[in-house]
Amino acid sequence: MSYKKWFQKHSKKHNLIMQKLVKLNENEKIDYFKYSNISKKEPNFCPLFAKNKVCHNMENLNCYLCGCPNFRFNDDGFEEINGKKLFSYCAINSKDGKRLTTANGYHQDCSNCLIPHNKAFIKDNFDEDWSKIMQKNMQ
Repeated sequence: MSYKKWFQKHSKKHNLIMQKLVKLNENEKIDYFKYSNISKKEPNFCPLFAKNKVCHNMENLNCYLCGCPNFRFNDDGFEEINGKKLFSYCAINSKDGKRLTTANGYHQDCSNCLIPHNKAFIKDNFDEDWSKIMQKNMQ
């Protein structure tokens, strides 16, 4: 699946959940996305839920910002480096991120970065429309 297709599909899933939470306040909406809660109440939100796995090993993992606002992608590639296309990168060059080399090019590996999964970061970037938070992702 392309980055763009994932982005669009995830945005729809996020919006459907937010429609259910219309009567909750901002903190309650963010708390609903705690892994311990959402993995049970919204089992189709993430394919890892069915495997009882997490994308990041951290205490109080919050899935509200699944997909980081600092992640940039272009399905056609940004540029070519050493004969391979760069498809994604971290806009803040997080020290916890790294570049993954695959057969088709370079991709950002965010598996060691916890920035978007803590409540303080989510509150600082909160919008009920996930795609608005992520609007800078697609280049």
